[in-house]
Amino acid sequence: MTHAIAPQASDVMLEIGPGEGALTDRLIDRVASFTVVEIDNDLIPTLNKRYGNRAHFSIRHQDALTVDYGSIANPLRVVGNLPYNISTPLIFHLLESRHAITDMHFMLQKEVVQRLASEADSEHYGRLSVMAQYYCAIEDLFHIGPEAFDPPPKVDSAVVRLVPYQQLPAAAQNEATFARIVKQSFSMRRKTLRNNLKGWLTTEQIEACGIQPGHRAEVLTVADFVRLSDAYDQESTAHE
Repeated sequence: MTHAIAPQASDVMLEIGPGEGALTDRLIDRVASFTVVEIDNDLIPTLNKRYGNRAHFSIRHQDALTVDYGSIANPLRVVGNLPYNISTPLIFHLLESRHAITDMHFMLQKEVVQRLASEADSEHYGRLSVMAQYYCAIEDLFHIGPEAFDPPPKVDSAVVRLVPYQQLPAAAQNEATFARIVKQSFSMRRKTLRNNLKGWLTTEQIEACGIQPGHRAEVLTVADFVRLSDAYDQESTAHE
């Protein structure tokens, strides 16, 4: 994972959930500033003992979901081995500070990485794929089998790179509407857009976006969802 991160001497880096420091050991002496976010009370003394003598090291004893990452540094690089149960909400929380974040490298459950990085009309493509890819360029870098860990987990892992766009390739007029349209489109995965967006957009309005109403959400690109979102906003504005 270290070679994928490629730490630089000028980096300001933050690690989420360092545990006992397996990744920290490989990065801390190669960057200008290193902060860890750790919620576990029992790990704080260990981290302070191992790294507290370094002037460029600091600990945030805090829930990662409550940290204001944009206030730490700009630019900031973020890394971590994220637990499955918080990976999705944490990524979206981090994206709220995307303008201050250069990139993010995470080890996650393989399934989550596949969902993040999948292209339209593929098995793992869904709401998470669309929302994450709206904000970031995403790369599924490599997979790691259970045998690489001691004790071995029951699932495979993977490392993913997320690079927030400085300028969105396809920007919705209203991002709140965009998020709602994406959620509604995937609300019943096996149903068509015509059915899932009933009451939101008519068949004719969907067709006017260059999209077949009989398609399912999983075949639409991010840009397709942006067009649907903008069409809904335009229709709503016209009736105000």
